[in-house]
Amino acid sequence: MNSCPKLFRIDDQGFIENLKKVQSPNFDNRPKNIEIDLIVIHSISLPPNKFGGPYIEDFFQNKLASKKHPYFETIKDLKVSSHFLIKRSGEILQFVSCINRAWHAGVSSWKNRDSCNDFSIGIELEGTDHEPFENNQYMKLINLIKCLCENYPISDIVGHNQISPQRKTDPGPFFNWNLIDLEKIHEK
Repeated sequence: MNSCPKLFRIDDQGFIENLKKVQSPNFDNRPKNIEIDLIVIHSISLPPNKFGGPYIEDFFQNKLASKKHPYFETIKDLKVSSHFLIKRSGEILQFVSCINRAWHAGVSSWKNRDSCNDFSIGIELEGTDHEPFENNQYMKLINLIKCLCENYPISDIVGHNQISPQRKTDPGPFFNWNLIDLEKIHEK
């Protein structure tokens, strides 16, 4: 596969080299002959509006201790994942190979195509609807998107709220879409 900016390179198994891999069991095969052409941006914090700790990683691995926080009891049976998580510190974790279908979008539709998990890569940012994201998260996100665009025919980058508008609000009102300009990313 192609090399990517800032030392990001996707290997033949669909993992970006030199990123921390935290394998999630919550994935399956994409349908045959499906092109990956969409990136979906999400935000997550566990517990809600709190940052740090192992809870997002635990959640995506089905290891979340429901007794640690009352909110965890409400999500303990969910089986979800994302391809990537960018923490507040800028650290990027990969949970699912880009080749596989992560379970991040749920009931969703984009440009008259349902089931966005089939043709998208999900990127979670540690954050909330209530405060801005960190500059280093944007820097890592932009480089990750550049890498993905070098390897897949990405035509759109959208928020979870755009593919599931009745259910989701993330990445939220503080996400700076001006920094994520697909045309500029393709130019560089």
